[in-house]
Amino acid sequence: MLKTYKNIVVAIDFSEKAKVAFERGMNVARLTDATLHLVSVIDTHSFGSVEAYDLKYAKALKEKTLDQLREYKVIAEQAGVKNVQVSVEEGSPKAVLTNLADTDLIIVGATGLNRAERFLLGSVSENVVRSAKCDVLVVR
Repeated sequence: MLKTYKNIVVAIDFSEKAKVAFERGMNVARLTDATLHLVSVIDTHSFGSVEAYDLKYAKALKEKTLDQLREYKVIAEQAGVKNVQVSVEEGSPKAVLTNLADTDLIIVGATGLNRAERFLLGSVSENVVRSAKCDVLVVR
C-alpha cells in the first residue's frame, strides 16, 4: 500500500539543490493533498559566541528569509498546493529539521560540500537521514 503523507517539510536554504527540493515537495504535496511546510533554519551556531551574535542583524536576516519564503509560498499555491506554511527557525539545521512535530516526510537537497568539509562538519542531509523519525527524500 502506498504511504500517504499529510505533512511534508522542505528545507529551504535558497541554494540550487533547495530549489529542486522545493519543486519535488510541491509535486508530492499536490499528489497527496498534504500540507507543505517550507522551513528555513538560521544556523545560530555559525555566529559563534553570544557576544558576537548581533540581535539586530539576526532580526533583519529572519525578516528577509521570511519574505523569500513567502515568495515560494505564492509559487506553490499557484501550482495547486492547497495548504502551504512557512517558518524561519533558529538553531542547528540538523536538530531543527528532525525535531519538527507531526512530520511525515522531510525533503532536503544534497549538499555541495567537498569530502574534507563533510568529514569535519557532516552534512545537514546526511544527519537528517540518520536522525529523522520519518521518511526523508534527498534530492540531487
